[in-house]
Amino acid sequence: MLVMGMLDLMAADLAVPVSAVGALVTANALGIALGGPLLTFLTARLDRRPVLLAALAVLTALNLLPALGAGLEAFIAARIAIGAVEGLFIAAAITTATSIVPAERAGRAMAVVISGFAVSGAVGMPLGRLLGEAVGWRVSFLAVVLAAAAVLLIAWFLVPRVPAESGVGMLGQLRFALAPRVLAVLAVGVLLFAGLAAAMTYLVPVLGAAGVSGPWIGLCLMGYGVAAAVGSFGGGRFADAGAARAIVIGAVGVAVSLTALVLWGANPVVAVPVVLVLSMCSAGVTSPWQHRVEHLAGPGAILAASLPASAGNLGDAVGAFTGGHAIDTGGLPAAVLAAVVLAVIAVAAAIASRTLRSAHAPRSEPVPAPEPEPVGVH
Repeated sequence: MLVMGMLDLMAADLAVPVSAVGALVTANALGIALGGPLLTFLTARLDRRPVLLAALAVLTALNLLPALGAGLEAFIAARIAIGAVEGLFIAAAITTATSIVPAERAGRAMAVVISGFAVSGAVGMPLGRLLGEAVGWRVSFLAVVLAAAAVLLIAWFLVPRVPAESGVGMLGQLRFALAPRVLAVLAVGVLLFAGLAAAMTYLVPVLGAAGVSGPWIGLCLMGYGVAAAVGSFGGGRFADAGAARAIVIGAVGVAVSLTALVLWGANPVVAVPVVLVLSMCSAGVTSPWQHRVEHLAGPGAILAASLPASAGNLGDAVGAFTGGHAIDTGGLPAAVLAAVVLAVIAVAAAIASRTLRSAHAPRSEPVPAPEPEPVGVH
């Protein structure tokens, strides 16, 4: 997320267009979309603890590249690998969280994990922006590496063993996780997050078009992250209460907010609150979407846990590309308009998917009938 807050700083230092730096967002998203499920599938039988620790170690090491002076091309390649292990980490973390709470609190457990991304937007992205403005964007990535190393050390002592138990084998995981009903709900998220990314990948230019500049940019980025954190935590409760309904409500909120940006985005009094509402609605959808996908996958939930992040980042990649192309051809308003079109389609798909129901795995063997109680024994 740090890249989104420093697009202009990185583009100026590397002497490339902003859309070229936007390729870092696309690369990371594609890594999560393609590599995350693959790594999750290959590690589905492993204890979650070593999976989490290994993913953190790789993320820490690869983020050293920009800190040590790597060019844009090398960093783009690294972001693909970073995305893959990020997708693995998300799935393993969510599986760990939901394994230690009652089923009726699964949505809130997912929200705790997912809210980490929102908090990173509220704290890490604006602080990284301020640090990048003061001493250079590469120093911001060095700070990320140091923080990640500290988290890795803490996780080594605190993360418990969580054996990956499942009632079906690896092929069964594939069959249930990739069932048509699951893919249909995943498609809703792809459309929704593509619409969001088409505009929000270029959040700093969007704020600039509304007349927001200087220190106010960092403050707005922090507000964006705080709003996302609020939406993410709230989304967990909505997921437990009714995930399908929560997805529809969140998608409508995103579409309405983007439409308001098209109509009044040049006015900072309107644009800034709308961006905050947009952040809250989009983050609020994440936990219900995750909950819905895992519920529909049934026995394939271990692999399915990686799919929302994968699909969401596929949407981010599509949206970042769409937004960049729109900016190159029609300017920033064209990117926001493209975002509206994608979000409206997502609303229609979300409404259509509400009727989907989960199917359960067939029993591998019949359950024996209970033995009759001997007469006279009480």
